[in-house]
Amino acid sequence: MQAGAALYTCPMHPQVRLPAAGPCPICGMALEALTPPATGAANPELASFEQRFYWTLPFTVCVFALAMFGHLPGQAWIEGALSTPVVLWGGWPLLTRWQQSLASLRPNMWTLTGTGVLAAFGYSVVATVAPHWFPAALRSHGEVAVYFESAAVIVSLTLLGQVLELRARAHTSSAIRALIGLAPKTARRVGPDGAEEEIALASVAVGDSLRVRPGEKIPVDGVVVAGESSVDEAMLTGEALPATKRAGDRLIGATINVGGSLLMRAARIGSDTVLAQIVQLVGQAQRSRAPMQRLADRVAGWFVVAVAGIALATFVAWGLVGPEPGWLYGLLNGVAVLIIACPCALGLATPMSIMTATGRAASLGVLFGDAAAIEALARVDTLIIDKTGTLTQGKPVFHSVAAAPGFTGEAVLQLAASIDQGSEHPFARALVGEAQRRRLTLTAPAAFASASGIGVRGVVGGRRITLGGTALMDHDGVRWASMAGAAEALRLQGASVMFLAADGALAGLLALSDPVKPDTRAALEGLRAGGLRVIMATGDGTTTAQSVARNLGIDEFHGQCTPADKLALVEALQGQGKVVAMAGDGINDAPALARADVGIAMGTGTDIAIASAHITLVNGDLRGIVRARLIALATVRNMRQNLAFAFAYNALGIPLAAGVLYPVTGQLLSPMLAALAMSLSSVSVIANALRLRRG
Repeated sequence: MQAGAALYTCPMHPQVRLPAAGPCPICGMALEALTPPATGAANPELASFEQRFYWTLPFTVCVFALAMFGHLPGQAWIEGALSTPVVLWGGWPLLTRWQQSLASLRPNMWTLTGTGVLAAFGYSVVATVAPHWFPAALRSHGEVAVYFESAAVIVSLTLLGQVLELRARAHTSSAIRALIGLAPKTARRVGPDGAEEEIALASVAVGDSLRVRPGEKIPVDGVVVAGESSVDEAMLTGEALPATKRAGDRLIGATINVGGSLLMRAARIGSDTVLAQIVQLVGQAQRSRAPMQRLADRVAGWFVVAVAGIALATFVAWGLVGPEPGWLYGLLNGVAVLIIACPCALGLATPMSIMTATGRAASLGVLFGDAAAIEALARVDTLIIDKTGTLTQGKPVFHSVAAAPGFTGEAVLQLAASIDQGSEHPFARALVGEAQRRRLTLTAPAAFASASGIGVRGVVGGRRITLGGTALMDHDGVRWASMAGAAEALRLQGASVMFLAADGALAGLLALSDPVKPDTRAALEGLRAGGLRVIMATGDGTTTAQSVARNLGIDEFHGQCTPADKLALVEALQGQGKVVAMAGDGINDAPALARADVGIAMGTGTDIAIASAHITLVNGDLRGIVRARLIALATVRNMRQNLAFAFAYNALGIPLAAGVLYPVTGQLLSPMLAALAMSLSSVSVIANALRLRRG
């Protein structure tokens, strides 16, 4: 999971991948690690900015105090000496990025800031060294007014803004860092001779037998071999109640063994574990661009050029028609325009919201594949839900048995379980499990054959046994009409029915059901309360589908759906102008999941379904859809707030900096106040985005 820690990317341009921290070659923003270290190691970029800010701050304070209150001989030279280390050393990262933006012909926030600082500092240096170059109207006692304090304060405030921004951005990585930190550092391996040894987690291999004692973390993904315990999976799934684990059950690495001792077999290690994949998904989603950001990107691309033109126009206008000294006023106002219009708030408006929201969602067991999924989910008005494994548990359980005249219920179950002993079909496992629970003696079949997917045939105890649906009974000439009413009544309860025949005569029927998940009803109520139209689509028969739909209060349902039918349903609804989400867990759901505006996969489902979806619910809890939609709505609202704030800030700030209110108020916005406002605008956007962590 640490493999990505050596690569760095840009929050505003996630396509950037560099092997070391530094400025983004496109926008100049500080890069951050693709995968933050679990230890929360110091950000070298943050450390550099903090060092430059704190070491140069005393010089800035002195320059500012002299400019405001000092009247010393040769004061301009003193101010110049104090401000030089601030601008040239403290502001070196700013000036480097300014130069890069010009060299690459990619104007950005640093183009404006660097030009403003150099204009104020360069003007002051020339005024100090060669005051005689300036007209007499600008000289007082042989000296020209200088603005070293403006250049120094702008640098210090920009450094402070970067420090605050980098600290805030670090909070958005806390969810990933917390996930990485969940993994244990060691595992207890059990050798062939039963001896146990503690090894580093990196030394675990697929197939290793591992002992997990009470209170310890599950080291890697695997399967229980022996033992029974309760495992707390809340850190990954959001489920508060511990899950009971027995032999054959799946274990997720980094979850906590609450109860007894477990012996497990390692199945997935390293980057293949659920935890590692979650980290990768969250990181990928955080680095993706929201469609809403495209507007900001297009605007920002022309914005810098427009601001440079406005600054130049401000300088010329004040110089030609402004009060004396007009050119000096023009210079200061032009610098203020360049600084206050810095587009960093605009660039951060959506990335900060996305990064915070995806981290928050991951902690609740919801994984967004990318930023577009968040925006799309907020617009969804129709939700199609698969039944098996989505609304229901997807694991058939024994429901009931009914015997025909001449047979008993236990005899029917015994024959059915005996013929199914060698089958891996979920129905077969349910029947065998029920027979074992009742302590029935099973007989190994002398012959066994699958009947083309409609049932099985074989010989048990010298009797020809046929087990399957009505199609198989009809094919073998078995009369089953006497139990047709009982079968239909069971189907109306949502059960699946199989008939059993012995030596060509009907022996009885067996019913299995797929229980509804405990959270399904509450989830559906939440979805309907949110204004969503809910439609169930299932491959089960129409009668069974109708029963489940009626039981769950679903008005619209489609039974006997093939994968193509589900895909066609999605496309038909989209053709009506609906924004469609599809929730499913099986391979047969993959086409519809991929075609839907938002595909939502159960984390307990197939890999193909998960790969086809845009959102994954880690523990398959349907309430995760409700959580995901609430997060999506809050995130889109937050992004709009940030963009509106950024646009409004620049719409108001640029005219003020240009001095349009001077004829009315007689006041100008100094470059120092412009720098402060620029920094606060970025911090305000980030602070607003961080509110999503508490949502």
